[in-house]
Amino acid sequence: MTAETPAPAPARPVSLTLGAAITALEGAALAVVGVSDMVSALSGQAKQLALNEFGGLVIVLLGVLPMLAARALLKERRWGRSPAVLTNSICLPVAYYMIQSGGAMIVVGAVVGLLGLVGIGSLLNPKSTAALYTQHEG
Repeated sequence: MTAETPAPAPARPVSLTLGAAITALEGAALAVVGVSDMVSALSGQAKQLALNEFGGLVIVLLGVLPMLAARALLKERRWGRSPAVLTNSICLPVAYYMIQSGGAMIVVGAVVGLLGLVGIGSLLNPKSTAALYTQHEG
């Protein structure tokens, strides 16, 4: 008599992991910008303390959503894909305006745009879709 071993769970696709990592990076970058904004307000560099503090807090909170979405994607939860794709989509106009500003921002804008495109592509990859939308036996 042979013992049946349960089938191993399929591994998370690399494309889904890449999309989650890019989204987490973008969320962390937003959070850092928000904290930087609040610190500059507290250090007296900003003219309107309350406005910069509130704006910084909003930016930090906007950075938390992509990080939560990335975590959900790593756990293969469907709901994480929509905010992750939205975050990556927003990178494209941001990159455009960074490139238009010239100087060193051209390189930063190109990196932001490339991350956005790769993030969108990896999250909409058929393997990522299959991993998120197939029924898991549980």
